[in-house]
Amino acid sequence: MSKDKIFIEPRPDGGFGAKHEHGQRSVVTAPTQGAVIDQVKQKYPDATVHVARVRNIGPGPDKFRKV
Repeated sequence: MSKDKIFIEPRPDGGFGAKHEHGQRSVVTAPTQGAVIDQVKQKYPDATVHVARVRNIGPGPDKFRKV
């Protein structure tokens, strides 16, 4: 069994959401990135969590980083 990969991204409403690697819907949402990270770690303790950087540092979106 492989580890789940969970991606945390900003939402259009100003909060943050976490999705499975190929998921369409958020499995966890919260108003802050830190709150989403905490909830994901509780709900999916064996998952690899990747967080979208929320800054623009060049042409195109920034990359994800592991938590």
